[in-house]
Amino acid sequence: MQAAEVSRAVAAAMSIASALGLTVDDAVVLQNSNKLALRLLPCDVFARVAPSAEQVSQFEIELAQRLAETGSPVAALEPRVAPRAYERDGFMVTLWTCYAPETAGGVAPADYAKALGRLHAGMRKIDVATPHFTDRVADAQHLVASRDQTPALADADRELLDSTLRSLRRRIAGRGAAEQLLHGEPHPGNVLGTTNGPLFIDLETCCCGPVEFDLAHVPEEVAEHYPVADQDLLGECRALVLAMVAAWRWDAGDQYPDGRRVGLELLRTIRMGPPWPALDVVMRRLAGP
Repeated sequence: MQAAEVSRAVAAAMSIASALGLTVDDAVVLQNSNKLALRLLPCDVFARVAPSAEQVSQFEIELAQRLAETGSPVAALEPRVAPRAYERDGFMVTLWTCYAPETAGGVAPADYAKALGRLHAGMRKIDVATPHFTDRVADAQHLVASRDQTPALADADRELLDSTLRSLRRRIAGRGAAEQLLHGEPHPGNVLGTTNGPLFIDLETCCCGPVEFDLAHVPEEVAEHYPVADQDLLGECRALVLAMVAAWRWDAGDQYPDGRRVGLELLRTIRMGPPWPALDVVMRRLAGP
């Protein structure tokens, strides 16, 4: 979000929480992307804020509740308020439990993989209507096809992304692999390392597809600990994720920090061809030694 939006979003979250009887004197911005992640103090509540027109908050809340009933490792809603999305000043706000962070060093790969396996097991127990992973690919294709939405994307790069997305979408869907409900983007930014173990957040990206599509979002060392995966399919899914993320980085409205540089590196990686690296490898390459 832009600075002016951030101020309004923070004010909306603080106002809603106060109206619900929570004590709020301050808000710390934890993450700013298409949504705003806040820690409200001193009530110690985690708030997620999104423009009302772009949210699927109620779906996420209902899914989180159903997954919690299966014992899945997902973040819990804030128990002191009603489990619903709250709207104010053009923003939708959801309130979640704020967890104490685990010790320094992040989530161990084996623990990360075990938690993702538990999440997938819990997701197999519930029946919910979600998009297919190919629908998300189609969204990226439409973005690439629109010169108005991606004006800075060079013709050769546009053709590369279009052909990559189109061919991988067809090949992966044509494999006939087993499919189930997925997180959609279980990358490290959507995993909380807590004293209760790893917990997944941001369930609005859920879709249906092969588990390898989820594994394509996690670091390589995490995927190595996942119990069962088709390595050929995982490679294709990694290439697909690289192309999808590249498309998002060329969106004129993208607010990802240093997004254009990331987009260029992703294009370079796609041109290099297989073996396909995990997304975190590309990001570490950009960060340098």
